[in-house]
Amino acid sequence: MAGQERKAGRTAEPPRHIAIIMDGNGRWATRRGLPRTAGHKAGAETFRRIATYCKNIGVKYLTVYAFSTENWKRSETEVAAIMALLKKYLLEAVDTMERDHIRLHFFGDMTPISPELRALARETDEITEHLSRDDFQANVCLNYGGRDEILRAVRQFAEDCAAGIRKPYDMDEEEFSSYLDSRGIPDPELIIRPSGELRLSNFLLWQSAYSEFYFTDTLWPDFDEAELDRAIAEFQKRDRRFGGVKK
Repeated sequence: MAGQERKAGRTAEPPRHIAIIMDGNGRWATRRGLPRTAGHKAGAETFRRIATYCKNIGVKYLTVYAFSTENWKRSETEVAAIMALLKKYLLEAVDTMERDHIRLHFFGDMTPISPELRALARETDEITEHLSRDDFQANVCLNYGGRDEILRAVRQFAEDCAAGIRKPYDMDEEEFSSYLDSRGIPDPELIIRPSGELRLSNFLLWQSAYSEFYFTDTLWPDFDEAELDRAIAEFQKRDRRFGGVKK
Protein backbone atom coordinates (compact mmCIF):
# COMPACT_ATOMS: atom_id res chain seq x y z
CA MET A 1 0.00 0.00 0.00
CA ALA A 2 1.30 3.43 -0.90
CA GLY A 3 2.54 5.23 2.18
CA GLN A 4 2.01 2.19 4.40
CA GLU A 5 4.28 -0.67 5.41
CA ARG A 6 2.84 -3.97 4.22
CA LYS A 7 2.93 -6.76 6.72
CA ALA A 8 1.93 -10.13 5.33
CA GLY A 9 0.37 -12.97 7.30
CA ARG A 10 -2.11 -13.20 10.15
CA THR A 11 -2.14 -11.00 13.22
CA ALA A 12 -3.84 -11.03 16.62
CA GLU A 13 -3.70 -7.24 16.79
CA PRO A 14 -6.70 -5.10 15.83
CA PRO A 15 -6.36 -3.34 12.47
CA ARG A 16 -4.49 -0.08 12.69
CA HIS A 17 -7.02 1.58 10.40
CA ILE A 18 -10.69 0.59 10.09
CA ALA A 19 -13.06 2.21 7.61
CA ILE A 20 -16.84 1.91 7.80
CA ILE A 21 -19.61 2.68 5.30
CA MET A 22 -22.34 3.77 7.74
CA ASP A 23 -25.28 2.35 5.78
CA GLY A 24 -28.84 1.44 6.72
CA ASN A 25 -30.05 4.42 8.76
CA GLY A 26 -33.07 5.07 6.54
CA ARG A 27 -34.15 1.43 6.40
CA TRP A 28 -33.73 1.13 10.18
CA ALA A 29 -36.15 4.02 10.67
CA THR A 30 -38.63 2.88 8.01
CA ARG A 31 -38.92 -0.60 9.58
CA ARG A 32 -39.92 1.10 12.83
CA GLY A 33 -42.41 3.47 11.24
CA LEU A 34 -40.16 6.43 11.95
CA PRO A 35 -38.96 9.23 9.65
CA ARG A 36 -35.60 8.64 7.98
CA THR A 37 -34.17 11.50 10.04
CA ALA A 38 -34.66 9.37 13.17
CA GLY A 39 -32.43 6.74 11.61
CA HIS A 40 -29.67 9.27 11.04
CA LYS A 41 -29.90 10.39 14.65
CA ALA A 42 -29.59 6.79 15.84
CA GLY A 43 -26.71 6.24 13.41
CA ALA A 44 -24.86 9.27 14.79
CA GLU A 45 -25.04 7.78 18.28
CA THR A 46 -23.70 4.48 16.94
CA PHE A 47 -20.75 6.33 15.38
CA ARG A 48 -19.99 7.99 18.70
CA ARG A 49 -20.06 4.64 20.54
CA ILE A 50 -18.05 2.72 17.94
CA ALA A 51 -15.42 5.45 17.69
CA THR A 52 -14.92 5.34 21.46
CA TYR A 53 -14.67 1.54 21.36
CA CYS A 54 -12.11 1.64 18.53
CA LYS A 55 -9.99 4.07 20.53
CA ASN A 56 -10.20 1.87 23.64
CA ILE A 57 -9.12 -1.34 21.88
CA GLY A 58 -6.11 0.22 20.19
CA VAL A 59 -7.32 1.06 16.69
CA LYS A 60 -5.36 4.13 15.54
CA TYR A 61 -7.59 5.43 12.73
CA LEU A 62 -11.33 5.15 12.06
CA THR A 63 -12.66 6.52 8.76
CA VAL A 64 -16.43 6.74 8.25
CA TYR A 65 -18.52 7.49 5.19
CA ALA A 66 -20.93 10.13 6.49
CA PHE A 67 -22.18 11.91 3.35
CA SER A 68 -21.28 11.12 -0.24
CA THR A 69 -21.14 13.38 -3.30
CA GLU A 70 -24.28 11.54 -4.46
CA ASN A 71 -26.25 12.08 -1.23
CA TRP A 72 -27.28 15.59 -2.31
CA LYS A 73 -29.94 13.81 -4.40
CA ARG A 74 -31.87 13.05 -1.20
CA SER A 75 -34.70 15.24 0.05
CA GLU A 76 -33.89 18.67 1.47
CA THR A 77 -35.35 17.57 4.80
CA GLU A 78 -33.05 14.55 5.04
CA VAL A 79 -29.95 16.50 3.97
CA ALA A 80 -30.75 19.27 6.47
CA ALA A 81 -31.16 16.70 9.26
CA ILE A 82 -27.77 15.12 8.46
CA MET A 83 -26.07 18.52 8.46
CA ALA A 84 -27.75 19.47 11.76
CA LEU A 85 -26.45 16.27 13.35
CA LEU A 86 -22.99 17.01 12.03
CA LYS A 87 -23.12 20.52 13.51
CA LYS A 88 -24.15 19.08 16.89
CA TYR A 89 -21.29 16.56 16.77
CA LEU A 90 -18.71 19.18 15.78
CA LEU A 91 -19.78 21.54 18.57
CA GLU A 92 -19.34 18.70 21.06
CA ALA A 93 -16.01 17.70 19.49
CA VAL A 94 -14.59 21.21 19.85
CA ASP A 95 -15.24 20.97 23.59
CA THR A 96 -13.96 17.42 24.12
CA MET A 97 -11.22 16.62 21.57
CA GLU A 98 -8.31 17.79 23.73
CA ARG A 99 -9.71 16.22 26.88
CA ASP A 100 -10.29 12.85 25.19
CA HIS A 101 -7.18 12.98 22.95
CA ILE A 102 -9.22 12.43 19.78
CA ARG A 103 -8.03 13.94 16.51
CA LEU A 104 -10.70 14.75 13.90
CA HIS A 105 -10.10 15.17 10.18
CA PHE A 106 -12.37 15.56 7.15
CA PHE A 107 -12.11 13.95 3.71
CA GLY A 108 -14.05 15.41 0.79
CA ASP A 109 -14.79 18.64 -1.05
CA MET A 110 -15.99 21.03 1.65
CA THR A 111 -16.84 23.81 -0.83
CA PRO A 112 -20.65 23.15 -0.99
CA ILE A 113 -20.90 22.77 2.81
CA SER A 114 -22.35 25.71 4.73
CA PRO A 115 -19.86 28.37 5.93
CA GLU A 116 -20.82 27.61 9.54
CA LEU A 117 -19.93 23.93 9.22
CA ARG A 118 -16.74 24.72 7.31
CA ALA A 119 -15.69 27.05 10.12
CA LEU A 120 -16.33 24.35 12.71
CA ALA A 121 -14.37 21.85 10.62
CA ARG A 122 -11.44 24.28 10.45
CA GLU A 123 -11.60 24.68 14.22
CA THR A 124 -11.39 20.91 14.73
CA ASP A 125 -8.44 20.82 12.30
CA GLU A 126 -6.65 23.43 14.40
CA ILE A 127 -7.25 21.43 17.58
CA THR A 128 -6.06 18.27 15.83
CA GLU A 129 -2.77 19.96 14.92
CA HIS A 130 -2.15 20.61 18.62
CA LEU A 131 -2.69 16.99 19.60
CA SER A 132 -0.13 14.20 19.45
CA ARG A 133 0.04 12.18 16.25
CA ASP A 134 -0.07 9.12 18.50
CA ASP A 135 -3.63 10.00 19.55
CA PHE A 136 -6.63 8.23 18.02
CA GLN A 137 -7.91 9.88 14.84
CA ALA A 138 -11.42 9.82 13.39
CA ASN A 139 -11.74 10.75 9.71
CA VAL A 140 -15.20 11.83 8.53
CA CYS A 141 -15.93 11.62 4.80
CA LEU A 142 -18.23 14.56 4.04
CA ASN A 143 -19.34 15.39 0.50
CA TYR A 144 -16.87 12.67 -0.40
CA GLY A 145 -16.57 10.37 -3.39
CA GLY A 146 -13.60 8.22 -4.31
CA ARG A 147 -13.66 9.28 -7.95
CA ASP A 148 -14.03 12.94 -7.00
CA GLU A 149 -11.05 12.62 -4.64
CA ILE A 150 -8.89 11.15 -7.41
CA LEU A 151 -9.96 13.84 -9.89
CA ARG A 152 -9.17 16.60 -7.38
CA ALA A 153 -5.74 15.07 -6.80
CA VAL A 154 -5.02 14.85 -10.55
CA ARG A 155 -6.09 18.47 -11.09
CA GLN A 156 -3.88 19.69 -8.26
CA PHE A 157 -0.90 17.73 -9.58
CA ALA A 158 -1.52 19.17 -13.07
CA GLU A 159 -1.60 22.69 -11.62
CA ASP A 160 1.66 22.04 -9.77
CA CYS A 161 3.24 20.78 -13.00
CA ALA A 162 2.06 23.89 -14.86
CA ALA A 163 3.54 26.05 -12.10
CA GLY A 164 6.87 24.21 -12.31
CA ILE A 165 6.54 22.79 -8.79
CA ARG A 166 6.35 19.20 -10.07
CA LYS A 167 7.26 17.32 -13.23
CA PRO A 168 4.94 14.73 -14.82
CA TYR A 169 7.43 11.88 -14.33
CA ASP A 170 7.70 12.71 -10.62
CA MET A 171 4.40 10.87 -10.21
CA ASP A 172 4.44 7.46 -8.55
CA GLU A 173 2.08 5.81 -6.05
CA GLU A 174 3.61 7.55 -3.05
CA GLU A 175 3.56 10.95 -4.75
CA PHE A 176 -0.04 10.48 -5.88
CA SER A 177 -1.10 9.48 -2.36
CA SER A 178 0.28 12.78 -1.07
CA TYR A 179 -2.39 14.61 -3.11
CA LEU A 180 -5.30 12.64 -1.68
CA ASP A 181 -7.51 13.64 1.27
CA SER A 182 -5.94 10.75 3.18
CA ARG A 183 -2.35 11.97 2.79
CA GLY A 184 -0.20 11.01 5.74
CA ILE A 185 -2.66 8.33 6.87
CA PRO A 186 -2.10 4.59 6.28
CA ASP A 187 -4.56 2.82 3.99
CA PRO A 188 -7.42 1.01 5.76
CA GLU A 189 -6.67 -2.61 6.55
CA LEU A 190 -10.34 -3.44 7.12
CA ILE A 191 -13.43 -1.95 5.45
CA ILE A 192 -16.80 -2.77 7.02
CA ARG A 193 -20.15 -2.36 5.30
CA PRO A 194 -23.32 -2.95 7.32
CA SER A 195 -26.86 -3.22 5.89
CA GLY A 196 -26.41 -6.17 3.54
CA GLU A 197 -25.14 -4.23 0.53
CA LEU A 198 -22.09 -5.74 -1.20
CA ARG A 199 -20.38 -2.80 -2.86
CA LEU A 200 -17.96 0.05 -2.11
CA SER A 201 -20.28 2.83 -3.33
CA ASN A 202 -17.41 5.10 -4.39
CA PHE A 203 -15.64 4.86 -1.01
CA LEU A 204 -11.82 5.07 -0.71
CA LEU A 205 -11.26 3.65 -4.19
CA TRP A 206 -7.51 4.26 -4.24
CA GLN A 207 -6.88 3.41 -0.59
CA SER A 208 -8.81 0.12 -0.60
CA ALA A 209 -6.55 -1.67 -3.10
CA TYR A 210 -5.43 -4.24 -0.49
CA SER A 211 -8.07 -3.77 2.22
CA GLU A 212 -9.93 -6.73 3.68
CA PHE A 213 -13.74 -6.47 3.46
CA TYR A 214 -16.38 -7.46 5.98
CA PHE A 215 -20.08 -7.37 5.10
CA THR A 216 -22.96 -7.80 7.52
CA ASP A 217 -26.75 -7.59 7.24
CA THR A 218 -26.89 -5.57 10.46
CA LEU A 219 -28.15 -2.03 9.83
CA TRP A 220 -25.79 0.70 11.02
CA PRO A 221 -27.90 1.93 14.00
CA ASP A 222 -27.90 -1.67 15.31
CA PHE A 223 -24.16 -2.14 14.75
CA ASP A 224 -22.52 -2.64 18.14
CA GLU A 225 -19.23 -3.53 19.78
CA ALA A 226 -19.93 -7.26 19.44
CA GLU A 227 -20.41 -6.87 15.68
CA LEU A 228 -17.15 -4.95 15.43
CA ASP A 229 -15.42 -7.70 17.40
CA ARG A 230 -16.73 -10.25 14.87
CA ALA A 231 -15.39 -8.15 11.99
CA ILE A 232 -11.98 -7.86 13.63
CA ALA A 233 -11.90 -11.59 14.42
CA GLU A 234 -12.64 -12.35 10.77
CA PHE A 235 -9.90 -9.92 9.71
CA GLN A 236 -7.41 -11.64 12.01
CA LYS A 237 -8.07 -14.97 10.26
CA ARG A 238 -7.30 -13.57 6.81
CA ASP A 239 -3.98 -14.42 5.17
CA ARG A 240 -2.79 -11.09 3.79
CA ARG A 241 -0.22 -11.72 1.04
CA PHE A 242 -0.43 -8.42 -0.91
CA GLY A 243 -0.02 -10.21 -4.22
CA GLY A 244 2.80 -12.44 -2.98
CA VAL A 245 2.97 -16.20 -2.59
CA LYS A 246 2.62 -17.98 0.73
CA LYS A 247 5.94 -19.59 1.68
